[in-house]
Amino acid sequence: MSAPVLDARHGSTPTVVDWELAQRVGVRLAPRGPSVPLSVAQRAVAELAEHAAAATGHVASVTGLSVPQGAPVRVVDRATWVRENVDGFRELLDPVLRRAVATRLERSSAKARARTGPLGTLGRLGGTGGSDAALAAGSKVTGSEMGALLGWMSSRVLGQYDAFGPRGGQLLLVAPNVVHTEREMGVDPRDFRLWVALHEETHRVQFAVAPWLAEHLAERARGLSGDLLGGEGEDSPAQRLLALLRRVASPSGLRELAGPSGPSGADDPDLPADPDDPLAAGLASALAGPAQRRAMAEVTAVMSLLEGHADVVMDEVGPTVIPSVAHIRSRFTARRASGRSGLDRVVRRLLGMDAKLRQYTDGARFVRAVVAEVGHDGLNAVWSGPENLPRPSEIVEPARWLERVHG
Repeated sequence: MSAPVLDARHGSTPTVVDWELAQRVGVRLAPRGPSVPLSVAQRAVAELAEHAAAATGHVASVTGLSVPQGAPVRVVDRATWVRENVDGFRELLDPVLRRAVATRLERSSAKARARTGPLGTLGRLGGTGGSDAALAAGSKVTGSEMGALLGWMSSRVLGQYDAFGPRGGQLLLVAPNVVHTEREMGVDPRDFRLWVALHEETHRVQFAVAPWLAEHLAERARGLSGDLLGGEGEDSPAQRLLALLRRVASPSGLRELAGPSGPSGADDPDLPADPDDPLAAGLASALAGPAQRRAMAEVTAVMSLLEGHADVVMDEVGPTVIPSVAHIRSRFTARRASGRSGLDRVVRRLLGMDAKLRQYTDGARFVRAVVAEVGHDGLNAVWSGPENLPRPSEIVEPARWLERVHG
């Protein structure tokens, strides 16, 4: 019998995810970056760091949001990006996952005690040892899966502002991916590197000007994670996962997932997600019940604001700062919409990455509509408190947010 995976920091409570295994698998599966001379790599790293430092002033000039310079950007490779994200997920989710496990083990133990007969031995024979073994095996599977997904994603992320990791807020730029993308699109390296840095620096400014925002999102992420683990019976997450896998395994389901439009037009980022499509926001949505999906919609609205706001800022700096900004945006938009292999399309839908594309377009449309009416100063009301964040319906109908917040 396998022993439960334990963590010295949490005593004897078993974990749902083998985080060390996730890190090892992710680092091992992260693809190698583009082959470039050492001098080119060093120049890319230096330029990204330089542009990130300069981006603070450009963001302030567009948005009117002035915050102190943050910690220096970390220009990282793909393996380091994997390690940082495993640490971030662990910091964010491990406590709530352990509480959910403890609750489930207590439930299992209570049921075993209830089944104990007059001899008083059935409870011990049917105790929680099997549950511990299942958790140990499950944590290995979950750790391997998380590592594989992070390894796969490590070649697709240009940058990230990590507001939840153990080091506090830090800005990461993934140098191999920036170099690969600028070469693939045939754009000016200097301009593209500053453009990417502007997007991620905008995220840092958002969290700096709204210090309540990180905990607001973290609480909801933890709550959703606990909810997704809870519940038993036909409508449990496990049952919904089995239903999803059956759907994926069928030829018609696979065609639906990999097709050009999908059941809710999810590959067209200009179409709003269908709230009744269990795959509209990826695998997590498929595992959620109605209450959890409503909570996910609220989180998605906030993420749409953050991503759309950053997209607008990186474009509004204008050609005096980034001479080829219009060309970069055109090529980058075409790249986002370009055809993908069937397998890549399936993985992206399961992970909700097509929903991520909708976040950029829905959020950018919201930001531009609000700025057109009340300027950036009026938009900045969203950072004053959680009550002013856009609701799901307001992201797609900015006039409703304007009416609620500005009257």
